[in-house]
Amino acid sequence: MGDGLGDGSGVAAAGASSGGSTVEPTDEASLEALASLEAFDAEQLGLRLRSLREAKGQSLRSVARRLDISASALSQIERGVLRPSVNRLFAIVTVLGVSLVDLFREGEFTDTHPAPPPNSYSLRRALEVETLTLDGGVRFRRLSPGMARGVDFFESTYPPGSTGSSQNELITHSGFEIGTVTRGELVVDFADERVVLRAGDSISYACETPHRLSNQSDAVTVATWVIVHPEPARRGRRRD
Repeated sequence: MGDGLGDGSGVAAAGASSGGSTVEPTDEASLEALASLEAFDAEQLGLRLRSLREAKGQSLRSVARRLDISASALSQIERGVLRPSVNRLFAIVTVLGVSLVDLFREGEFTDTHPAPPPNSYSLRRALEVETLTLDGGVRFRRLSPGMARGVDFFESTYPPGSTGSSQNELITHSGFEIGTVTRGELVVDFADERVVLRAGDSISYACETPHRLSNQSDAVTVATWVIVHPEPARRGRRRD
């Protein structure tokens, strides 16, 4: 992701790119267009979360109860009024029994991802990569070119001073996580230890281990992640 991704503005696709640099808008009309784009991104994320919840047969109130938030707050997330933090997003997909990559899928949700045909491959060009912008300006960019069964592969960008949770709580979710910092400095907090990662450093841990990610530096932090989900084909359909 280019340098323009760490400005903390929360806009997922700001300006046009040329040679890796971002063209920043200067006129009022362009700034208004970017504000509209930011709102559209939040709406798309909310609509996808609602679609996944409904596909799982779970009610708004039951999911909100399991998240320990009000039904009104969850409704605002689904309508794009509120943008969830990284921790909240992981909590939602965990409660729904889906993976992060399911947020990028179009069409009807299914609990299984079919294997690709033999002698085939998936390709996604750089301009086709989807990006999610979360609370605090943290951005997730999907890196996997196709639907990988039981695996999420993505890039996260943390603006200076940003964290995965507005409440600074530790989070748990399903799977096993492997991350590599490619730029900047990332702080990983566990219940009884703090680990500081710099460019080139890697870390892995079970996602059930309470953790929190943050960028406490004055520069942009970028990391790539692989999350392996156990037995993805057995994610059941739950009705409350």
